[in-house]
Amino acid sequence: MTIEVIAVGGYEEIGKNMTAVKVNDDVVIFDMGIHLDKIHIHEDTDISRMHSLDLIERGVIPDDTLMKEVDGKVRAIVFTHGHLDHIGAVAKLAHRYEAPIIASPYTLALIQNTIKQERKFKVTNPLKSLNPGAKLQISSNLTLEFVKNTHSIPQTVTIALHTPEGVVIYANDFKFDNHQVTSPPPDYRRFKELGRKGVKAAIIDTTNIKEKGQPRTYSERIAKDLLKDVMKQPLEEKGGLIMTTFSSHIERINAIVKIAERSRRKIMILGRSMERYSSLAESMGILNIPKSVNIYGNSKAINKALARANENRSKYLLLVTGHQGEPDALLPRIANNKTNFEIKPGDNVIFSASTIPNPINKANRDILERRLKSKGARIFTNIHVSGHAGPEDHRDFIRMLQPKHLVPAHGDITMLSAYVELAEEEGYVLGNDVHILRNGQAQVFKR
Repeated sequence: MTIEVIAVGGYEEIGKNMTAVKVNDDVVIFDMGIHLDKIHIHEDTDISRMHSLDLIERGVIPDDTLMKEVDGKVRAIVFTHGHLDHIGAVAKLAHRYEAPIIASPYTLALIQNTIKQERKFKVTNPLKSLNPGAKLQISSNLTLEFVKNTHSIPQTVTIALHTPEGVVIYANDFKFDNHQVTSPPPDYRRFKELGRKGVKAAIIDTTNIKEKGQPRTYSERIAKDLLKDVMKQPLEEKGGLIMTTFSSHIERINAIVKIAERSRRKIMILGRSMERYSSLAESMGILNIPKSVNIYGNSKAINKALARANENRSKYLLLVTGHQGEPDALLPRIANNKTNFEIKPGDNVIFSASTIPNPINKANRDILERRLKSKGARIFTNIHVSGHAGPEDHRDFIRMLQPKHLVPAHGDITMLSAYVELAEEEGYVLGNDVHILRNGQAQVFKR
């Protein structure tokens, strides 16, 4: 019996994640994501009318045409969490496989929304919900297990694929956070049990592996304390107050709302993606939003809300999309006088998000901040902690799992190489038991 890891996407870039694992004649696909940088897709962008072949050619979604050469039956398409770089291509690719789509309840609901919006392809794959901590047998030789982990979106799981040759771990993405309100802590005990049972191979996210100045990724509890300090004075001032963060970051949105609801300001959550992620989380009992908080995703409703806030700017806190400076998102539109809200001297703008490090984002954020400052706004940037594991978190994970083989993923060559350096410190050897793959390549692990 052999195990083969096939790198479909996400092994040369941050995003476009898709990996296939073949165990004899059974195949399991993990994630189907998009590469947000290629056509500057963000959380409000609609790709539903674009063809998959065009998106593959542009490098936006994984080139899964190589799967035609894989001799085996796809038993399941499994997702770790609901970020677009992991689920964004599901409606473009999943219909090619006669296999169920399996995800945690919140992730599955986001996938259902993506499929519902699709205009080019009809996706009829069965949808199966699997709770974090649960198992599901998908063939006579394979059992899926969702191990609880944390990230910057609820119900993120690390996948354990149980095979006769040992466990294959797919951990893409994760952080170790013991203090989130909307998500339980990672199941460290289970990771150690799997390590003792025998992990054949572990495929692991490398996004923050090079963060030498911060060996462990800080908890969301730290972000909440930072927000309390930064928001205190702007909440009390008479000027306008605008905040922005990742629409999918339910933990952060919850923290902002809890801090602001103690003030005299009314909270309005504005933007199509803000409404989609927050309303869904609220309906599933993940997010508890006070009745006094209004959420608007429709453009007409947003404009009316902004007009009210413009007339009584000291009475409102606006939580909006556009933290990367995306031209068609709400905050850049506000800055460019394309809405009913006008930035004035004395207004405060708080970015509870880091700038995703690519040239387009950096340029757009610079333009946005310059425009806001030119209108007299005061800017607070990077009130944020990452959702990805730091180097020492990775070291702990390796020691918990004790995998026979390591496959770094979700990064460019510098990130994959940095992971190899850490793995070699733990006794692994490049080419022997830690393996760098590029998109389209495969690694076979024999008995």
